[in-house]
Amino acid sequence: MKDRLDRLSQRHAQLFGGAVRFFRAPGRVNLIGEHTDYNGGFVLPAAIDRDVVIAASPRADRLVRLWAENPGEGNDFSLDAIARDESAPWSNYVRGMALHLEDAGHQLTGMDAVIHGTVPVGAGLSSSAALEMAAGLSLLSLAGSDLHRRELALLGQQAENEFVGMHCGIMDQFISALGRADHALLIDCRSLEYEQVPLRLEGLALVIADTGVRRELVSSAYNDRRVECDAGVAALAETRPGIHSLRDVTPEDLERFGSKLPPVIARRVRHVVGENARTVAAAETLRRGDHAEFGRLMNESHASCRDLYEVSCPELEALVAAARATDGTLGSRLTGAGFGGATVSLVRQEALETFRKEVTDAYRAATGRTAEIYICSAADGASEIV
Repeated sequence: MKDRLDRLSQRHAQLFGGAVRFFRAPGRVNLIGEHTDYNGGFVLPAAIDRDVVIAASPRADRLVRLWAENPGEGNDFSLDAIARDESAPWSNYVRGMALHLEDAGHQLTGMDAVIHGTVPVGAGLSSSAALEMAAGLSLLSLAGSDLHRRELALLGQQAENEFVGMHCGIMDQFISALGRADHALLIDCRSLEYEQVPLRLEGLALVIADTGVRRELVSSAYNDRRVECDAGVAALAETRPGIHSLRDVTPEDLERFGSKLPPVIARRVRHVVGENARTVAAAETLRRGDHAEFGRLMNESHASCRDLYEVSCPELEALVAAARATDGTLGSRLTGAGFGGATVSLVRQEALETFRKEVTDAYRAATGRTAEIYICSAADGASEIV
């Protein structure tokens, strides 16, 4: 980390000057609980040791000057006239955070900032939420203000929903803000209650495999799935009062009324109802250290994402198949919204090198693509680096 901070400090001095402070926020891997967050359900993510770091200094005016090391371009905007910039989409996550922080009553100051990320963009590991949380923390801290991480996460979700135009749930910002090393975070996305669940992975590791298939969620089928879920809620609410989201739908409701739903809508509802139950069960398996059962639930979750929610793709299927064919893999599933991105696998430590080679070789043979493999640990949430 020191070498990285030194490089960012040097870049900041070259571009801007001024005394620099460092802020970071992690990406995340969702262990289980996919497409449940915006349906008021349960999710179980962990923050990972890949993050966005911002080297920042305050300005005396209201100008925000940004330099992104990756992709290697700058962008400026005024806090008095915040608008989207389609020529630099990455900047909209910073712009949106600034706008919603100001709207929430936080008087910000200008900022000179150099941004560097190690979260793969488009891999379903929440590079956008990491940028939002790091940017929000930077802007607040330089202005001499503070905000509970929970509230920072909520403003980040609002910025992504209303400013960026991605109708995400709360999970990504929540785990980036509130993650804890060596823990997963069980989040009730309706009440926003959360529990730190110890990840006792002695002899095991979380392995992320990136398909290299990128998808722009704002223009993808992600928003279509939200519409389909809303249609399911509307239809089921006509049969049983008290259904306001898919969180309210029980397996008994599906048994009684599922046949009244159009087939596609019924599949979406079945996934969400089943995934909520799996997520609660998975947290309990972690509490008691039953990793074999956790792996089985991961596999079951993937099948539901593929068959009922239909968010997998050939590349994800190739990675999951290769992972499960490798001795030492307890479970493997797509992680994130799907349509590309990455998988997460629970793998025995002694099998990691075999996993890396066999999965990479099998994926290349099946798709002609190269998979990036990341062995990850659960990290702390957003903070200033001191």
